Amino acid sequence: MHDYVLALLLGIVEGLTEFLPVSSTAHLRICQNLFGIALDDGYWKMFAIVIQLGAILTLPLYFRDRIANFLATFPDGERGDRTLATHPLSLVLIAFVWTAAPAFLLTKVIGKHLESLVIMGSSLVLGGVIMWVIDALYTRGALTHDTGHMEEMSLGQAVWIGICQTLSAVFPGTSRSMSTIAAGQMAGMSRSAALEFSFFLSIPTMVVATSYDLFKSVRPHHGEPAVIGHLALTSQNWITLAIGFVVSFVVAYGVVAWFMKWVRTRGFVPFAAYRLLVGAAVLWMALK
Repeated sequence: MHDYVLALLLGIVEGLTEFLPVSSTAHLRICQNLFGIALDDGYWKMFAIVIQLGAILTLPLYFRDRIANFLATFPDGERGDRTLATHPLSLVLIAFVWTAAPAFLLTKVIGKHLESLVIMGSSLVLGGVIMWVIDALYTRGALTHDTGHMEEMSLGQAVWIGICQTLSAVFPGTSRSMSTIAAGQMAGMSRSAALEFSFFLSIPTMVVATSYDLFKSVRPHHGEPAVIGHLALTSQNWITLAIGFVVSFVVAYGVVAWFMKWVRTRGFVPFAAYRLLVGAAVLWMALK
């Protein structure tokens, strides 16, 4: 298959799955496996980082008005009832710290799990079950959802969501958005509030994670050869990167806009069911 076609397909996969609660990491690994791409190939490792960056950049653009408003009202908030510790921007950073610190300490564990199809498949299935159960409890009123907007969040909710997001770093296939959305619903947040906070938390989390992955690839530890640092890129390589980046950005932007509208009137059960089906297929591929 031509590299340009691979770039188009992988860019679509990344854009479709990065912000949906279905795990973009698992989908990219599965597609790379199906397309015969070596998971340790330096160029395609860099490609995965580049297209993830393309998806990340959709969030500041899509939420530009919300971000501007948060900055203008910092630290008192729109209603004047926020503090330096409870303003939405502060809560995003606090949740990020509670994710980043444990994830950094567990980097060796994370590295061992990244390419495991068994772990990815198991995480997809388990996450699907958890999401289905939580959304069912939410729909039936068994879970309260008094926090209807990010502006109403508490410090405790932010810390709880940050801790839960760590699961997505340790177990590929869990999904950052699944972890944060489910955690938000469990903590009394509405679907839309949990989703919006998940998007905002994705910005620092993904920027730092992507930058760290790039740094590790260029400057590895213990005298290991650099994965990316010595690549000699041709014009075709650069065009392939550009195609993946642009496609990922455009598709991800559309997904974010659609998902925000979907969640206001519908639940997450279809995504939970999808996770169960894909997870079962991955486990079958890994264990056959």
